[in-house]
Amino acid sequence: MSDQRLYRIVFFNQGQSYEVYARQVAQGGLYGFVEVEGLVFGEKSQLVVDPSEERLKKEFEGVKRFYVPMHAVVRIDEVEKEGVSRVIPPPKDGESNVSPFPVPIYGPQGDGRSGKE
Repeated sequence: MSDQRLYRIVFFNQGQSYEVYARQVAQGGLYGFVEVEGLVFGEKSQLVVDPSEERLKKEFEGVKRFYVPMHAVVRIDEVEKEGVSRVIPPPKDGESNVSPFPVPIYGPQGDGRSGKE
């Protein structure tokens, strides 16, 4: 049995929820980001091909490591077995009672950019 750890990372990216599996997760060298390295995808010998996982394979092809903003991370779990990586589209109106935490679009007032000096 392998001693390598396996993590399931769920995060938001461009309005969709991503669920990926990786060997290493750490607080990144970039402040405010989670570093994800060593993505793991299903075996190529599987008879059934999941289009969502194939999309993720293409999206992360050639990526050694990527960084996710901390506020986009939903959860990180250490797991025993690998599952299927997938992209979950956003729910249609009225299907969910969960909404994302509000994030301010503009910086604080009085930062010198208002033209009033």
